[in-house]
Amino acid sequence: MRKADRLFQLVNLIRVRQPVTAAALAAELGLSVRSIYRYIDDLSVAGIPVYGEPGIGYRLDPGFELPPLSLDAAEAEALQLAVGMLACSGGGHLQPAARSLLHKLQAAMPARAASPRIARALRAVPVSLPYWQPLHAAIAAGRSVRLRYRTLHGELSDRTVYPLGLFHWGQHWTLGSWCALRQDYRDFRLDQIEALAEADGLALPAQVGLQAYLRHQQQAWALRGH
Repeated sequence: MRKADRLFQLVNLIRVRQPVTAAALAAELGLSVRSIYRYIDDLSVAGIPVYGEPGIGYRLDPGFELPPLSLDAAEAEALQLAVGMLACSGGGHLQPAARSLLHKLQAAMPARAASPRIARALRAVPVSLPYWQPLHAAIAAGRSVRLRYRTLHGELSDRTVYPLGLFHWGQHWTLGSWCALRQDYRDFRLDQIEALAEADGLALPAQVGLQAYLRHQQQAWALRGH
């Protein structure tokens, strides 16, 4: 990655996460803390108003604004395809929002970054996911749900779960959740859910949460050699 791109990425991270420590920036960018210090010095020399507070982290001046975003052709294609995938395989309010955003992107792209041939060639296939929106709403409200689930082997089971996140793995959307029956984290494919209803509040162990679920997944992938 070019140094200019790295500096732009660094400014964006500070703007979004401020205050943020050099250690956190280094971990996010895959750099050493010493490199972050050098880049911060470069930003200051370039006139970017970034300030460090000992023990707290870096901030940007509240009045600072980044210049308009500039995308090359490959970046424009990647962004349009990603938004197009969400427009086709998301759910609820995000699908029309993604379609609207896609139209705005296509209208705003300069000619050099827009390729009608690529726009026609890169397509996302629409997928119907009737339970995406109610699960999204349950996650936002912190509600547990009851679901009837058919496994890939054709077996039916009824579960009460606490939804933690919706994840797209390239081919399928899955629900990451805490399962009351198994007292453990479980994943359910949305296209295998046959019925869904609200449930009474599910008592969760104190350590259960999205970040703990993600750590659990990372450990499971490591054991499988992913």
